[in-house]
Amino acid sequence: MAITAADEYLTHQTPYTFDRVATSDRNFYDRYFFNGYRRDGDVYFAVAMGVYPNLGIIDAAFSVVQGGKQQYFVRASRLLGNDRMDTRVGPISVQVVEPLKKIRIKVAKNKWGISADLIFDARSLPNEEPHFMRLSRNVPVMDYTRMTQHGNWSGKLSCNGTTYNLGEGTWWGSRDHSWGIRNVGGRDPRGAPSDEVPQFFWNWAPLNFEDMCTLYTASEFADGTRWHQSGAILKPYPNASEEEAAVDHDLRFKKGTRWLESATVTLTPPKGNQLDIEFKPMYSFLMKGIGYGEPKWGHGVWVGPDEVDGGMYDLATENPMANVHVQQVSEVTAGRKKGIGIFEIIVMGPHAKYGFKDLMDPAE
Repeated sequence: MAITAADEYLTHQTPYTFDRVATSDRNFYDRYFFNGYRRDGDVYFAVAMGVYPNLGIIDAAFSVVQGGKQQYFVRASRLLGNDRMDTRVGPISVQVVEPLKKIRIKVAKNKWGISADLIFDARSLPNEEPHFMRLSRNVPVMDYTRMTQHGNWSGKLSCNGTTYNLGEGTWWGSRDHSWGIRNVGGRDPRGAPSDEVPQFFWNWAPLNFEDMCTLYTASEFADGTRWHQSGAILKPYPNASEEEAAVDHDLRFKKGTRWLESATVTLTPPKGNQLDIEFKPMYSFLMKGIGYGEPKWGHGVWVGPDEVDGGMYDLATENPMANVHVQQVSEVTAGRKKGIGIFEIIVMGPHAKYGFKDLMDPAE
C-alpha cells in the first residue's frame, strides 16, 4: 500500500489506501470503454482501458475501422504501480476533464499510424444499468456495476495516412464505465473445471438519433430466461431526461454465422407508446481489436512491464465463427426517426428461441 493523489479525496470505501481494493478476487477490474462514429458510419473507432489491481496490470487499446474494410489497432500494457490517477498506457491516455460530462482521449504518434486527440461531450444523462450478477456453481463470475452514456466527439483522429477532423454533431458515440468482478487475465486457474456447457447470450445496443438516445441490453440463459435486462429512452441535453423501458428482441441471423443480418428491438416505457427500432448492420467491428477475448493481449493478461503493439485485420477475410464477439455498426430507424449506433452481440452455446443447439452451430 502507498499514499497517492487519489487518497487526498473523501472517496474511500475501504479502510485501505486507494491502491488496494476491498476484495482479493483476482478478477476485480475497473474499465473505460468508448466508441465513436461518423454519422454516415464510414469510420468507426473504439477505445478500452482497464485496471486490474489484484493482477498488477493496466492495459489499453484504440482501434479504427475505415470504410468497413480494414480494422487498425494499437494496444499497450504495463505494470500498474500505485498511482490510480495515472491513466496512461504506452501512447494511450484517458483524462476526466469534467466528471460525467467531458472526457479527453489521446493517442500519441506511434509506428502503427494511429494518433488522436479527442473530446467526448455527453449528449445524455449517465444511465446506471441494473447490477450484473451471474453465478457458476454458486460462485460469482460476474458481479459488477456499469454506467452507459451517449455523446458527441470533437478533435482530430489520424489513421493509415488519413486525418479526420471531428466536429460536434457530426460524430456521435457512446461510452461505458464498469467495475467489479468479471473474468480477466485469461482462464481462471482456480478449482475444479466446470462441467457446464458454455453458454452466453449477450446483447448491448446504445443508439444515437437527432433528438433521442436509446439503450437496450439483454442477457439470457439457453431457455431464454433473462439474468440481466435494461432499456432506456433518453432526451439529449440541454433538457436531458431519462425514461426506463421494458425490452424485447427479434433477431435475424446471417446464414452460416452467429452475426446479425437484421434485428428489431422493442422498448416499452411504463407510459407512452412502444418504440420499435429496426437495425440494418453495415459491418462488424471485431472486439478482439481492443482486447476482448484476444489470447495474448486480452484484458488483464500479462505481456510485460511496458509493452506496445499494433496491427490490422482485413475484415473481408475474418471468419465470423472465429469472432463471436463483435459490435455491428448499424443504421437504425424508429418510426420516422433515423439514427446510427451499434449492436454488440455474443451468442455462444445453445439458445432455444433462435434454434442454436450446440456450442457453435451456425445459423441455418
